[in-house]
Amino acid sequence: MKELLESIEDVVRLSLPVDERFVITKHRFMADRKKRQKRICIVTGIHGDELEGQYVCYELSRRIREQVDSLNGIVDIYPAMNPFGIDSITRGIPAFDLDMNRIFPGNLDGDMNEYLAYKIIEELEGADLVIDIHASNIFLTEVPQIRINELNADVLVPIAKKANMDLIWVHGASTVLESTLAYSLNSKGTKTLVVEMGVGMRITEEYGNQLTDGIFSLMSELGIWTGEVPEIRNAIVAYDADGEDVCYLNAPCSGIYMKEKDHGSRVKKGESVGKIINPLSGAVLAEITAPEKGMIFTVREYPVVEEGSLMGRILKEKVLLENQV
Repeated sequence: MKELLESIEDVVRLSLPVDERFVITKHRFMADRKKRQKRICIVTGIHGDELEGQYVCYELSRRIREQVDSLNGIVDIYPAMNPFGIDSITRGIPAFDLDMNRIFPGNLDGDMNEYLAYKIIEELEGADLVIDIHASNIFLTEVPQIRINELNADVLVPIAKKANMDLIWVHGASTVLESTLAYSLNSKGTKTLVVEMGVGMRITEEYGNQLTDGIFSLMSELGIWTGEVPEIRNAIVAYDADGEDVCYLNAPCSGIYMKEKDHGSRVKKGESVGKIINPLSGAVLAEITAPEKGMIFTVREYPVVEEGSLMGRILKEKVLLENQV
């Protein structure tokens, strides 16, 4: 067995008041110190309340250590891009009430947060592939999926198909924020995939294992991994640039939402997917039915809803037929 070249390194370290430090670290696995190698970067923890990626980082490290001889490149793992957010279970950067994924590409001469964003881009730019792992919020559960800006679809969709996800959702350019990490890196020529899966503040081990299998598949495609990889599932590809392939279920009134379908469920037009109830009066305030035939891929987990709250998303049947699902 060859020697494992492994290190924990600082990406950025800043001094803070009261003798504190803001530190972003990475875990690097390297096959060879001398020759030029391909590099894949696994990023998570930009939002402190999204924890699904934490298990992926652990499982990826564990499997690499078990099969050291199969490593043929560089794997950089960044579990906590927003470490204070993770420590305090806060989505944004604590004290600043700022979403880190809205300040890229940053500014070397800006304030602390802009400087952090700049250093993160500097660190990741030039990698052969970056995978930016997110979870949903505490309100919704998402099937494992990759979301792609239509401007990058030609390049990224073929790569995403190797990632073992259930869905690849191609968005219209107008719906993608230019201040995100993925947009900034892709605009600089660094291929970046955005993963959304699971639910906020929780870890879904099944999804973590699914994505980890997909990461090894991608590593194999890049030549970074020479070992065996699990069989990869065929993802549904939804080119929803015009917004016509997805139905949104929004609450018609306030109350407690009782779901009747899990994500991945097939539904017919008019079929009941849940109801909104009033716990005080015991009345059913609204019966929620599917507006179209298709597959539910987003489901409301937090039951309290207000008028307009998102309760789910349905991928229309025509997309499923196009993918022969």
